[in-house]
Amino acid sequence: MPTVVIIGGGPAGLSAAIYAARANLDAIVLDAGGGALSKTDKIENYFGFPEAVSGAELLARGRAQAARLGAQCVSAEATGVEYAEQGFVVKSTAGEYPADAVILATGAPRAVPDIAGVAEFEGRGVSYCAVCDAFFYRGKAVAVLGQGEYALEEARVLLPVAGAVTLLTNGSEPPAGLPDGLAVDTRPVAAVEGTDKVERIAFSAGEPLAADGVFIAYGTAGSSDFARKLGAQLDGNKIRTDAVMATAVPGIFAAGDCTGGLLQVAKAVADGAQAAMSAMRFVRK
Repeated sequence: MPTVVIIGGGPAGLSAAIYAARANLDAIVLDAGGGALSKTDKIENYFGFPEAVSGAELLARGRAQAARLGAQCVSAEATGVEYAEQGFVVKSTAGEYPADAVILATGAPRAVPDIAGVAEFEGRGVSYCAVCDAFFYRGKAVAVLGQGEYALEEARVLLPVAGAVTLLTNGSEPPAGLPDGLAVDTRPVAAVEGTDKVERIAFSAGEPLAADGVFIAYGTAGSSDFARKLGAQLDGNKIRTDAVMATAVPGIFAAGDCTGGLLQVAKAVADGAQAAMSAMRFVRK
């Protein structure tokens, strides 16, 4: 039975596993954690859920579905992908896995700053996705913590919805091209504070900033490492694929946030399904 190793246990990876298992492939998912989705408190824009569902619950359902269909979900971090005499070898903290095809579904990990309160208030005012959560901050004061184009894009999404948006550069110079209406505070951030939810941002000096929510926008890291080492083409830090999620390297496919575009569960699930079907056709040639 041909083996497809899927690196990443988020919605793209689990969707790929479901489709691969149903296609009678040996599907192995290397899951180092649910990524940004596992930290999402409420999802109410995904088809089929009339009530909001947490990211953790959605992932748990996806894992259970993949396992029921025969996919093997391994809690391990992939550490490398190498060419082998036939196909590839995926190295991980749980051992090595030979593969006839590999699907990269590593997501676009959000960097988490070492600031007191950030981890504590995840899902209670600390968010990693403006498109996902701007709706919950209509007319409220929010802050975007980060620098560069990623932070500005998060701010652009929030500005038409939130009552006030402040970019926190944490001691760095503000980026160029600030959108109209965006306030900037360059003071070093000391802590995110509140009781049951986020209420304010404390700085190393001066008065705190009142805020109902903080959006972490420190960019992405590591999503393209495997593709780069294998010789796949990149667009910045995004993996370049064709319409059927194939990279420039035969047998290597990519799906979800690591390919860019709309960073939403709906797209990730579709990408995973397409990548699995493409991998199936590849291994059965």
